[in-house]
Amino acid sequence: MHRLTHLLAMVLLLLPGLAVADVLLGSWNIQNLGWNNDKRFDKVAHIAGHFDFLAIQELMNEQALEQLEREVETASGESWSSMASHALGRGSYREHYAFLWRDSAVEYLDGAVVYIDDRDAFAREPYSARFRSLRTGQEFAVGNVHILYGNSVGDRLPEIQALANYWEWLGEVYEGTPRLLMGDFNLAPHHAGWEPLRAMGAIPAITQGATTLSPVDGRFANLYDNIWKIEGKLEIGQRGILTFPQVFGIDHVRARDVISDHAPVYVALGSAELVLRPFSSQNLDALSAANDSPYCIDLNSATSEALLEIPHIGPTRADAIIEGRPWEHPEQLVRISGIGDNRLEEILTSKMLCEGIAPGH
Repeated sequence: MHRLTHLLAMVLLLLPGLAVADVLLGSWNIQNLGWNNDKRFDKVAHIAGHFDFLAIQELMNEQALEQLEREVETASGESWSSMASHALGRGSYREHYAFLWRDSAVEYLDGAVVYIDDRDAFAREPYSARFRSLRTGQEFAVGNVHILYGNSVGDRLPEIQALANYWEWLGEVYEGTPRLLMGDFNLAPHHAGWEPLRAMGAIPAITQGATTLSPVDGRFANLYDNIWKIEGKLEIGQRGILTFPQVFGIDHVRARDVISDHAPVYVALGSAELVLRPFSSQNLDALSAANDSPYCIDLNSATSEALLEIPHIGPTRADAIIEGRPWEHPEQLVRISGIGDNRLEEILTSKMLCEGIAPGH
């Protein structure tokens, strides 16, 4: 990974009459980045390259981060750097957190650490570090978080409430450096469960829109991804959600399949602005042609991870689906505890299940 000196950037900053914008900071759950799942790294890199700094969730191995860094460098013609936590998780399913940044805009300062969770509140302990904008000298500390989805909102609330203690810890460890809490929280920012964090002065940067891609083209379902901050500690200008399917001209089914089921969120420090850049026409035609590939989830053959994409299906119910095979038709899902007629209707109307179920093995 490249570590270029920031001397040139600082010289450029001091040149009279040169307008240098601040930096764009993003956060993105890139859905199982590193699994053998037909991920289009060139497309992921194109979106990642819109930011100067990116907090990443759902990194499955460090080799995938190295590949993404190479792809971003190729696409941008610039040097980038990255770092990742060790694998985190209570069971056999584990993820890494990662940071990726443009060397001409941001530098790592210190303090990269996985939170010591002595209360065992987090299934995946947050990962944090301190950075500096090379364009203005502004320092900022980032905590990177992925809240466990579980089977219901109630399963997420203990981790959400524990974020208040983590927020206080960030302020102490990074000695008052302005802090940002980035990640996939699996909870909308208006939920009452956020009150402990709000009581400490934290507010969400993104309050409108949604970040999870519904299988229905053009529809976004939930505002789960966000960036929390304290008002006035950082000069925040533009903020928003990069709804990337429009960049490639593909529908949500294909976007979820080869890029991610989450859209990145971002904030701009100072005058930086997000400008969508078109993808090269040759590669865009190839991706659009692949858009006709069918994607659906088969109850009798899908992996546990794929089953988790179905509405109302968490790890316990995914296991129950696998144990209950073979299934003759989706309506039989009412056999599973907690799936009644209303939830079954939502599962069926999501159009995520294959119309014809493959024979059981």
